Amino acid sequence: MERQDSFLSHIEEGNTFKGDYITLGSAMLDGETMTNAFVNVPLKTMNRHGLIAGATGTGKTKTLQVLAENLSEKGVPVLLMDIKGDLSGLAKASPGHPKIDERHEKIGLPFDAKAFPVEIMTLSEQDGVRLRATISEFGPVLISRILGVTETQAGIISVIFKYCDDNKLPLLDLKDFKKILQYATGEGKKEFAEIYGRISTASTGAILRKIIEIEQQGGDLFFGETSFDTQDLLRIDENGRGYINIIRLTDIQDKPKIFSTFMLSLLAEIYSTFPEQGDSGRPELVMFIDEAHLIFNEASDALLNQIESIVKLIRSKGVGLYFVTQNPTDVPEEVLGQLGLKVQHALRAFTAKDRKAIKLTAQNYPDTDYYDTTEVLTSLGIGEALVSALNEKGKPTPLAATMMRAPMSRMDILTESELSNLLAQSQLARKYNKEVDRESAYELLNEKIKKAEAEEAKQKAKEEKEAIEREERKRKSSASRRRSSRQNPIVKVLSSPTVIRSVLGILSKMLK
Repeated sequence: MERQDSFLSHIEEGNTFKGDYITLGSAMLDGETMTNAFVNVPLKTMNRHGLIAGATGTGKTKTLQVLAENLSEKGVPVLLMDIKGDLSGLAKASPGHPKIDERHEKIGLPFDAKAFPVEIMTLSEQDGVRLRATISEFGPVLISRILGVTETQAGIISVIFKYCDDNKLPLLDLKDFKKILQYATGEGKKEFAEIYGRISTASTGAILRKIIEIEQQGGDLFFGETSFDTQDLLRIDENGRGYINIIRLTDIQDKPKIFSTFMLSLLAEIYSTFPEQGDSGRPELVMFIDEAHLIFNEASDALLNQIESIVKLIRSKGVGLYFVTQNPTDVPEEVLGQLGLKVQHALRAFTAKDRKAIKLTAQNYPDTDYYDTTEVLTSLGIGEALVSALNEKGKPTPLAATMMRAPMSRMDILTESELSNLLAQSQLARKYNKEVDRESAYELLNEKIKKAEAEEAKQKAKEEKEAIEREERKRKSSASRRRSSRQNPIVKVLSSPTVIRSVLGILSKMLK
């Protein structure tokens, strides 16, 4: 009893905050749930990033759902990367269940079923608000990182962008980019050489092949207009709740290039456009990346470097990043060391490698007199987790094995008809799902080439006409000389100098 009282005092002291907070559940000791021993996370620290980890089927996705719901209730917009396709149920209230009631009775929290404001988004041809960006918005540096080009090829890409800027040629989609690369070593070869220097055909060919690789993974659907405005991720509904924006990525798992492209674009755009927040007391946006191990396993070096940089810098913009994965070792150490909230569900020790990973995982959590962390990690049940957060001063809260609360929304996906109705009501779908193909580099270069070809044909016709006219003049001159040489003999005699002098002499005598 004394141990329990000490533990309750320990938990209460470490989880009582002055500001707003989110309740994740109630603490557990020796396998028993301590009713009303609430485990809380201060809202102001939710921009300090986090990790939700655990073996398959232990409750990671439901924890993500709980956090998203509570953030929305507090007026904080959320962005979810839904790789498994099981988060759309946030748009509908939970139907309830006796096991949910039993769980919440143990925790000491009432259960209130609710639906939340949801936007369904997509990078592909799936139903949802279409997310796009233009080539110009990426800029030469990001495009070069995505393509994984050499330093020389990156220099050529910079020249291409400079040429388009100088000549007011919008680079919107991949066909624009491919066209200008072809033009630089084709019809525009002389123009480029005079102003920007000679561009190698071999280098542009290598760049084109990398563009085609992205194109084959659906890049032609992502690059273009209408470009998505990241401010639309920050919407609040009429009840003051933040929108939960769900990006459907179920068909992107085998397309790491397009996912890397999207992640780089989104993180860079958020960082460059969101204002500095300072100590505002609440995050502006919280992003959850489900199945994050798929990203880190498949990500390019450019994406990994970008994520590491963004994790360190983006919290000053009021943005929190949360990685949901199977094992903390899936996340690079440089990223893991920046994460404030850690919710660790059960791990399974089937092999020596698993046991080693569990020991490493246990070292990521604060020491405690109440748990053998390594043992607890393998004995947690479904919907139970070890939780370590940061308090309002940025110090770790007491480690607590926690009975997690249940989601207030449906723990299942929307039906096809429900999804269709949701999209039919979406203002963002009307804004972004209309395809736009305005005049850009592709069309302008084609027009320029046609004009050049027409001018060349006109000049050639002029030169041919002048050549014909010269030949005609030569022919006439030659004919004239031939006619002169065939003059009438009588005319020749009468016009001879001797005859002319004789006539003049006779006329002179007659005048005298």
